Amino acid sequence: MPSIEFGPKGLQPARAVGAVDVRATRPDARPAAKDAAAASDAPTVERSDAFKAGAAPVDAERVSEIRKAIDRGNYPVIPMRVADAMIAAGLLLRSGK
Repeated sequence: MPSIEFGPKGLQPARAVGAVDVRATRPDARPAAKDAAAASDAPTVERSDAFKAGAAPVDAERVSEIRKAIDRGNYPVIPMRVADAMIAAGLLLRSGK
């Protein structure tokens, strides 16, 4: 029994599998602009600096202290504090703040 494909023309028999035309998927396959004026008429988008996140607030000294403590094997892992932080993070995600 042949497989059936749903398409814009309704039920159609499945097409045979064949090679893919890679020219249609490459960005350089688009036709070139007829002249420079046509290319310059394309709309442009201006980006605002208001949406830039900026640098992450990282305390490099504290990070190096923690790394050294982990290397020495004396970094304190307190399960109660880890659990509290996970619960707080979940509450922050639910509240949308």
